[in-house]
Amino acid sequence: MKKQFNRMRQLANQTVGRAEKTEVLTEDLLQVEKRLDLVKQVSHSTHKKLTACLQGQQGSDQEKRSKKLPLTTLAQCMVEGAAVLGDDSLLGKMLRLCGDTEEKLAQELLQFESEIERDVVEPLYVLAEVEIPNIQKQRKHLAKLVLDMDSARTRWQQSSKSSSHPSNMQPGGAKADALREEMEEAANRMEICRDQLSADMYNFVAKEIDYANYFQTLIEVQAEYHRKSLEILLSVLPQIKAHQEAWIEKPSYGKPLEEHLMLSGREIAFPIEACVTMLLECGMQEEGLFRVAPSASKLKKLKASLDCGVLDVPEYSADPHAIAGALKSYLRELPEPLMTFELYEEWIQASNIQDMDKRLQALLSSCEKLPADNLNNFRYLIKFLSKLTEYQDSNKMTPGNIAIVLGPNLLWTHSEGNMTEMMTTVSLQIVGIIEPIIQHADWFFPGEIEFNLTGSYGSPIHTNHNSNYSSMPSPDMDQSERKQQHDQSRRPLSVATDNMMLEFYKKDGNRCESTF
Repeated sequence: MKKQFNRMRQLANQTVGRAEKTEVLTEDLLQVEKRLDLVKQVSHSTHKKLTACLQGQQGSDQEKRSKKLPLTTLAQCMVEGAAVLGDDSLLGKMLRLCGDTEEKLAQELLQFESEIERDVVEPLYVLAEVEIPNIQKQRKHLAKLVLDMDSARTRWQQSSKSSSHPSNMQPGGAKADALREEMEEAANRMEICRDQLSADMYNFVAKEIDYANYFQTLIEVQAEYHRKSLEILLSVLPQIKAHQEAWIEKPSYGKPLEEHLMLSGREIAFPIEACVTMLLECGMQEEGLFRVAPSASKLKKLKASLDCGVLDVPEYSADPHAIAGALKSYLRELPEPLMTFELYEEWIQASNIQDMDKRLQALLSSCEKLPADNLNNFRYLIKFLSKLTEYQDSNKMTPGNIAIVLGPNLLWTHSEGNMTEMMTTVSLQIVGIIEPIIQHADWFFPGEIEFNLTGSYGSPIHTNHNSNYSSMPSPDMDQSERKQQHDQSRRPLSVATDNMMLEFYKKDGNRCESTF
């Protein structure tokens, strides 16, 4: 009997020791357990944000195809607009090309979102909502099994203590055996669950590289999407540019001279040639030409018509002051003066030379330094102004008067100046440049000049003094919108100040009267 009691006591101690050892996870697994919670939070949050970024990708393939992305709607709107405007319109051509492009981009976006959902969003959902919760559920089940084992162990221990008491040497019998079996079975269930949980936790740690690969896939799919989208955009850009370059109507006001001439394929700026040719027909004997301010509305209309290349020549032939104003506005609105910023100081220094022969030589030297495009247009303009002075008895526009009202539109400085300065020193110096050049135009630019250089392009045709002009399209329109590079506050004085300058200049008495 005593031997049987000792065996039962030893068995109880071994069982208690095993239970105490297995009811707590190892330190490594406890760290994994904490990591599970963090990974679940991050995966859930990322999945939620990615789902929000995707546009209508839930449902069957048929449902996905039936849903319209914003890009698809935009593409449809552009294509419909192109159909309304037609290919005869540049906007129609642009809308058609851009609409087709947006539709291709929409298809790429749809493919991109499908891949992201399949390869990233769904795996993240499984990780955050299935795999980790299953491990956590198993962890809770293990805790319950530990409690069950502890309860069975406690009942069996109580039964063992009662049987081992000196006053009660009778064995527990069938009840004690049943309690022992119950405790051992609970311990076995707990051990199996713990082993399974440990295996799942270690598998989670081992698979972290696979989970990390979801985010690598995200970046790879994004990179491929953007690469294909960029290819689509780059493939259509040459077509868009080709259509714009082939479009014959390009604006000229406010555009750099070199750019305008290059785009239009001209030697003389369209506004200069158009205005000069019209003035040769109808304005040479008009009193105060370039000095009298035109109607603001007429001037605005003429500038707009020159920009788009549609001129009602008979209408403007009756208003030469509007034509002269449009020419002055073109010169004034150039980002860089026709006589250039670079040569400004050289021009001014030449104007300060008192000896007229030396001044003319200095002015000629500066002329020769002008860029080819500037020199061609400057020569063209000066030869016209020289012809205008042939009618000075009628139009009252002497070389000096022309220099006063037109000079500040041909040359100005980078720096801002006040009104007094513009009407005194600087203006007088510019007059000292322009007036002798006009007076001696044939010396500066020998030979005759043909004013109607590009009549075949549709500019006004100067055939004889009785000819009329017809409305014509212009090749001079640039569709690109560029910010003005020159602050309007630095422009020369407006037409409204021309009379003031003229009166001041006459009173000052410093007008050059060369007898060269």
